[in-house]
Amino acid sequence: MQARSITRRLAAFVVSAIGITTMAAASTAQAETGVTNDTIIVGQSAPMSGPAAALGQQMNLGAKLYFNAVNAAGGVNGRKIELKVLDDFYEPDATARNTKTLIDNTKVFALFGYVGTPTSLAALKLATPAGVPFFAPYSGAMALREPFARNVFHVRASYNDETAAIVQQIRTTGLKRIAVIYNDDAYGKSGLDGVQRALGTAAGQGVTLVAQASVPRNTADVKSAISTVLAQKPEAVVVISAYQTVAALVKGAQEQGYGGQFYNVSFVGTRALADTLGKAGGGVIISQVMPYPKTASSPLVREYQKLLKTEGISDFDYGSMEGYVAARVFVEGLKRAGRDLTREKFIGALESMGNYDVGGFNVNFSPSNHVGSKFVEMTIINSSGQVIR
Repeated sequence: MQARSITRRLAAFVVSAIGITTMAAASTAQAETGVTNDTIIVGQSAPMSGPAAALGQQMNLGAKLYFNAVNAAGGVNGRKIELKVLDDFYEPDATARNTKTLIDNTKVFALFGYVGTPTSLAALKLATPAGVPFFAPYSGAMALREPFARNVFHVRASYNDETAAIVQQIRTTGLKRIAVIYNDDAYGKSGLDGVQRALGTAAGQGVTLVAQASVPRNTADVKSAISTVLAQKPEAVVVISAYQTVAALVKGAQEQGYGGQFYNVSFVGTRALADTLGKAGGGVIISQVMPYPKTASSPLVREYQKLLKTEGISDFDYGSMEGYVAARVFVEGLKRAGRDLTREKFIGALESMGNYDVGGFNVNFSPSNHVGSKFVEMTIINSSGQVIR
C-alpha cells in the first residue's frame, strides 16, 4: 500500500511538473521578440557621421524627443521604448550589417526611421523575410512602396508626389527647359523617374528635359555633371541628392555664371543645405512633405517646438519634425495594439488607424494602403539663409 501511495504521489508530481513546464513553454512561445514586461526595443540604422550625418541626426533627434516624452509619462501600456541606433554612414553595406545585428542580436520588435533609399532597400531584404515591421523610412522612393509589403509603413509622401509638384511649379512660372542631376543610386534614379513621369502628365505640358547627369553618392566632385548640364542651357535644374553634393552643385554652377533656378526634393536636408550654402543659397527651392516646423500654427508643431525648447534647442528643422511625426504615429499604433503586444497586432492596429489626425497633419493607413500621406508644399531659401514658405 505504501509503495502504491508513493507511486501515486510521484505520478502526481510528474504530471504537475509537466504542467508547469508546458505553461512556461506556452508563456515563452507567446512572448514577442523585442517586448518585455517593461520595454519595447526598436532599432534604427542611419547616418550619424559622414557626409549625410545631419539627416540621420535630425531624424533620430525628433524620434527620441517624442519617445522620451512618452517614457517620462509612463510609457505605452506600461512599457518604455528603447531606441537602439547604429551608424551606417548612408552606405547600404553598412546598413545591411546593422540591420542583421538589430534583428539577430539586439532582437528588436521593429525597425524605425531608416534614412535613405539604397540603405532602406538593403534593410528590407532582411526585415521583410523576418516579418519585422519597417516603419517610416526617410525616403519617398517608389521602390520602397511597390510592390506592397505588409510589414512596411510610410508617413511621408513619395518622390513621385514631390517631383510632380516641382514640375507643376516650374510650368506655372513659365520655365520650359529643365535638367536633372541625380545620385547614381536608387534614390537618385527614383527622383529622375519621378521627374520623367511628371513631364508626361498635364502638369508637365510644355516642359522639356534637355539634360541629365549623375553623381556618385556622398560626393562633392561635381564638375563633370555641371558641365554636362549647363551645356544645354536649362532654365531650371532639379537635383536629387543630399545637402553636401547639392551645395557643391549650386556653388559650382554659380561660379560658371549660371543664374537659373535650383529645385530639390525633401531628402536633401533643408536646414543643413541652407547652412552649407550660406548666401549662395538664396532662391534655392525645396519641396517638403512635413508641416512647416518654424511657425506654431498647429497643435503638432507647438508640441514639437515646446519639447525641443525643453532640451535647450531652438533650431526647428524638417528632419527632426519628420522623426517626431513618425514617432507619434508609431506610438499610436503601439497604444492601439494593446498590452498583449505582438508584431501582428501592431500591424493590424496601424491598418485599422484610418485617417489619423496627428495634430494638424493627417496620416491615413488601411489594409491595402501603407502610404500615410501625400502632402507636399514648396519652400525657398531666402538671401539671409532662412527657409520660408
